[in-house]
Amino acid sequence: MTDLRTLPGPVVMGILNVTPDSFSDGGRYANRDAAVAHGVAMRADGAALVDVGGESTRPGAGRVDADEESRRVLPVIRDLAAAGVRVTIDTTRASVAAAAIEAGAVAVNDVSGGLADPQMAKVVAAAGVPWILMHWRGHSQRMQQLAVYEDVVAEVRDELSRRVDEALAAGVAAENVIVDPGLGFAKGAAHNWELTRHLGTLLSLGFPLLFGASRKSYLGSLLADADGTPRPAGEQRDAATVATSVLAVAAGAWGVRVHQVRDTADALAVWRAAGAPRAVWPATDTSEAARPPAGGPGAVRPDDGGPGAVRPDDGAPGTEEA
Repeated sequence: MTDLRTLPGPVVMGILNVTPDSFSDGGRYANRDAAVAHGVAMRADGAALVDVGGESTRPGAGRVDADEESRRVLPVIRDLAAAGVRVTIDTTRASVAAAAIEAGAVAVNDVSGGLADPQMAKVVAAAGVPWILMHWRGHSQRMQQLAVYEDVVAEVRDELSRRVDEALAAGVAAENVIVDPGLGFAKGAAHNWELTRHLGTLLSLGFPLLFGASRKSYLGSLLADADGTPRPAGEQRDAATVATSVLAVAAGAWGVRVHQVRDTADALAVWRAAGAPRAVWPATDTSEAARPPAGGPGAVRPDDGGPGAVRPDDGAPGTEEA
């Protein structure tokens, strides 16, 4: 089986949504031929992995049944694998994951971290494939009510740690575990920025970390027009996505998950050529004293009414697309 940790890093994972309703590109690649062509193109642009998903996880999205999810993803996975593309399956269902692995997927990207389907750990352990465990508190229709934290960094770390422990106890090999902080999943804008500033705390778990900020609504809020209108979802958020990706890699992330591969791959090539400089951010201390002062670089300024400010309502629970 593929050892994702041996891939030349940092790893760029391209997002391939074969859904009609994903927040950024829903419907664009629902056709099999279009999806396969896009996956091959992302590989050519620098994606080491192409993550195929058949169920939208944006806030409020309804679920599709397992048969429909499989119908969407399996033909695309087979064709991409036949074309030599490394494919991961983005699913929370053990049955879909098992079928995708048989079709050629080399890893499972589970946004629920194993919580949605108790059989997922058994499937992953038996297949011996890598498992990306994301921080998650509930399905899309109720995630808005779950973004309540006293200390988002400490709580996300602790909850991820429990997911890892349960995966290992189920027989998943430690070398097959990758973690993901789950930006936008039961998190508002302020939570996402806090996690970004403290990736070192999550890396202290000792596992590779996948970072996925691509085109999410907190970037749209940051880049709002002077009248407060957020930057629309889609390509207009790609430059900000590139910036978050480089920051995450500089902080130690193993990989980044993005919609637009080429610009991120190019930016990371520049980062490597410059000597792969590392971000110097707090590694473990999430206290007030350790946070950037108000007005300092990267500060969240809830009282700043200027264009692009992070406003209190931008951090409301469940405002992120996933």
